[in-house]
Amino acid sequence: MTHRVHRPLEDQEFDFVLSMTTGPVLAYFCGSWPKALEACRAMDALVGEVSAEYGPRLTAVRTDMTRCPGTTRRYGVTGAPTVVLVKEGEAVASQAGPMDRQELTAFLEAHL
Repeated sequence: MTHRVHRPLEDQEFDFVLSMTTGPVLAYFCGSWPKALEACRAMDALVGEVSAEYGPRLTAVRTDMTRCPGTTRRYGVTGAPTVVLVKEGEAVASQAGPMDRQELTAFLEAHL
C-alpha cells in the first residue's frame, strides 16, 4: 500500500494542504539544480516509504524550493534536501541533508 505524498506546485497549494490536514506534516524540501537532484531523488523514495508506514498519523508534502519560495523562506530552508516537521502550521523540528531510513524514522519518532 502506498501513501500519497502531496506535491504542491506553488506556495498557495502548500498552504491549502496544511489547512486541510489535522495532524503533523512532514514537509520535504527538494531542489531541482544539479547538485541537489541525486540526493533529492533518493529522499523521494524514502519519504514515500516512511509516510506509508506512518499512514494517517503523518502527511508528507514534497516541496520544490524553486516553485515554493515563500514556503521555503517561511521555514528557514537554505539547502536541499531538508525535512521540516510542521504541527499546526509551525515548524517544530528540521534537519538538512540526505538521510537514511533509520535517521528519518528517528527524527520523526523524536518529534511526533
